[in-house]
This record gives sequence, C-alpha cells and structure tokens, in this order.
Amino acid sequence: MTTRTARAAWAPGEAQAAGVRATARIAARPDGRGGTALPTLEGEGPLALRRTRATGSEARVTLVGAMSGPLGGDHFTVEATAADGAELHIGSAAATIALPGQAKGEARYDVRLTVADGAELRWLPEQLISANGSDLYVTTRADLAPGARLTLREEQVLGRAHEEPGRLTSRLTVRLDGRPLLDQELSCGPGAPGGWDGPAVLAGHRAVGQLIVVRPEFAEAPPSPQLLGEHAALTPLAGPGVLVTALAPDALRLRRTLDEALRILGP
Repeated sequence: MTTRTARAAWAPGEAQAAGVRATARIAARPDGRGGTALPTLEGEGPLALRRTRATGSEARVTLVGAMSGPLGGDHFTVEATAADGAELHIGSAAATIALPGQAKGEARYDVRLTVADGAELRWLPEQLISANGSDLYVTTRADLAPGARLTLREEQVLGRAHEEPGRLTSRLTVRLDGRPLLDQELSCGPGAPGGWDGPAVLAGHRAVGQLIVVRPEFAEAPPSPQLLGEHAALTPLAGPGVLVTALAPDALRLRRTLDEALRILGP
C-alpha cells in the first residue's frame, strides 16, 4: 500500500482567487488471503484518507476532512475502484459543510466509483450540509460491471440550525454495464428552479436522502415497492437495484429512516 498526502494544486496567495483543487484516490483488490488490499490510498490537501479497522474480508477507508470546505471556487474529487473479489467500505469522519468562502463562483464535489464484476463497494459518508451563502454542485457517478454490488447513501441537510440554506445541486448517476440504471438531479436553495420547497418536492423539510442498493439477485427477485413511514419510499429500479428516497425534518431522523431501509433490504 502506498499513502501520499500532498498539498492541493494552489500557490501561495492564489487560494482566494481560484479556490482549492484536490483529489483522493482509492483502489481495492483481493489480497490473496481472503481479505482486501488497498494498493492505492492517496489524499491531497483537504481530502485525507485513513484505513480503519474492519471485519471479515472488507477493507474500510475513512475520509477525514483536513480543512474547511468545500468553499466557493473549490473543486474536490474522490475516485474509488473495487476490483473483482474486493470488498470496500468508504465512510467519512464527520459531516461535510459547504461554505461560501472568499473566492467567487460555484464549488464542486465529484465522486467517481467503479465496481468490477464480483466486487462490492459501500459508499456511506456522513451528511452534506449546505450552509447559508454557499453554492455547491455535487456529482456522484457509479459505473458497475454485471455482477457488481453497490450500497450508496447520500444525505443532504439544507442549512445549519436556524439558518437558511445555500444553493445545492446534486446529480446521482448509476450505470450498469454501460447502461443507465439511475440518473437524477435535485436543486435546492436560492436560485434553484421554483417549487423546490413546495409540496411536490421537499414540502418544507430540510433533510433529504437517497439510498441505492444494487445486487445481482435483485434482477430475479426485486424487493416490493413500499412506503417507509410518511415521507419515504422504496422503489425497485428497472434492473438489479432499488432506490430509497426519504425526507425528514432533521439529519437524525433521516438517518434512522435510511438505516431502517437497509435493515429491510438485508446484508
């Protein structure tokens, strides 16, 4: 395993003008002894990576924010690849808070996940909080081979306690064998298309989450669609996957709903 911690790509005096660019890279493969090795574990600037204790054949990585952000003008990228036979779990040590910063312009946070046939990847970070005055565009893209397994959770909280949110746009794309399994986008906050806070979208709630689970066995025996309380639903996709969408008044109740959905779906 190689570990590298480098400064993000900015020069002294330029951070306020151009923002920070940083990339974290993770690659997982079987170690030949029934476990999972991490031949690549590289973090830059604000994206620090730590291998943490795991059980069984799984490798567990925690993303540790080494700086505030993303701020205006920043561009963060996380790239993770699981090879055939690998089991990779990625989480984060704390919530990510999008802040306005001094640099002008939109911040970006891109997540790129690649899962081979026979591999499993669990992307389960903590919440993303859109603070007042921030402007963040998040893209999460998962490319899966046939036979890949994926558990992916996204949780977004609009504003800190007693404050209005910033602008947050989130696009989630999952492709299976090169074909779209899910492609959706949600934009909230100041400047978002009208109606985002209305009864057809968030209905006044300030926490929204998605959970997508892809398993080969769902192709033959998909879970049944069902409501999970008053503001959440489990929906089978046109393929070996299910989508859970949930609204809640706060992050704690959102997490409880998504955890219950995972319990229903099983290990």
